[in-house]
Amino acid sequence: MVNIPTPPEVTMPKFVIEREMPSVGQLTQPEFVGAAAQSNAVLDKLPTVQWQHSYVTGDKLYCVYIAEDEDGVREHAELSGFPANKISRVVTILDPTSADA
Repeated sequence: MVNIPTPPEVTMPKFVIEREMPSVGQLTQPEFVGAAAQSNAVLDKLPTVQWQHSYVTGDKLYCVYIAEDEDGVREHAELSGFPANKISRVVTILDPTSADA
C-alpha cells in the first residue's frame, strides 16, 4: 500500500474593510436589507470574494471578507458603490481560547 500525502488545505486570506459612511448607524432595517442585497448581487459576479459579516457603528462599517487578494475586495467595493477607505489583511485571529495554547 502506497501512502499518498494529503495536500495541505488551501485557505484564502481574510480582510477587514473600514468603510466611512456618515450616520450609517442610523439606517433603518429595510435600508440595511437593501444594502445587503446590493452587496450580494455584486458578490454573485465575484466567485472569489465572500462577505462574512459586518460591524455597524455610528459612522463606519467594519466588514470581514474572504478573498484571493485585496484587488477582489476593492473590485467589490467599486461595483457595489460602497467605500473601502482602508483594507487590512488579517494575519491571525485571537480570542479568549488563544490563552489555552
